[in-house]
Amino acid sequence: MTNKYRTTFYIGVTSNLHKRTVEHVEGIGSKFTGKYQLTDLVYFETYSDINQAIAREKQLKNWHHEWKVNLIKEQNPTLKTLEYLI
Repeated sequence: MTNKYRTTFYIGVTSNLHKRTVEHVEGIGSKFTGKYQLTDLVYFETYSDINQAIAREKQLKNWHHEWKVNLIKEQNPTLKTLEYLI
């Protein structure tokens, strides 16, 4: 999740991406996403194993901002909001 300026990013794990995205858009996601108005989904990864998803989340949270942006741009070069999931 990111804000309209694409300056701050949130990384999380969920079993229901659509539901969680709607929660963030409605302001009932995490305190962090609410504080920084992170309502735009621009990237996601899927995993069949929750432990792999959590490990990846922890890995990405330790990455530098630039690395995260570069990863997102590999799949979404313009950082367009993925509205079809909302």
